[in-house]
Amino acid sequence: MRQSRNYMFSDVLLGTPDAVAKVKGDENHRGLVGYVYFYGSAGGSLVLAEIEGLPYEDQKCPNGIFGFHIHEGNTCTGTPEDPFADTKNHWNPEGCEHPEHAGDMPSLFGNRGFAWMMFYTDRFYPEEVVGKTVVIHDMPDDFRSQPSGDSGRKIACGEII
Repeated sequence: MRQSRNYMFSDVLLGTPDAVAKVKGDENHRGLVGYVYFYGSAGGSLVLAEIEGLPYEDQKCPNGIFGFHIHEGNTCTGTPEDPFADTKNHWNPEGCEHPEHAGDMPSLFGNRGFAWMMFYTDRFYPEEVVGKTVVIHDMPDDFRSQPSGDSGRKIACGEII
């Protein structure tokens, strides 16, 4: 049972993150870079993502929505067909249905190639995700399809340290 901690989220952000992932895009998304920070707080984690270089088209409605997950693999390597194949599946230590995996996170909403997001989850503590990977997919998670939300190809990855 997770116990509540006695401080505010804003206090947490003044400190050093407990875990971090430096995100980099694949060969076709070299300009896609950013960081995902994990702060232990209130019986879970406060997650902050700052990503730039997300794909978008300069048109009337240029913003994309991208799947965003923690995967069980510990490295951002793979094959020519799937450069991030070694990230494996969504991290799901409890064997839950999608979208209840511990690694299921809200989708990233692009803003002309930039996304900034912060959210709280009680599904994990930062120390539990160290050694796993953060993955950005080229399509939004539909939060229905099994086993992983049909969020498309992996376009960026970061190893959580």
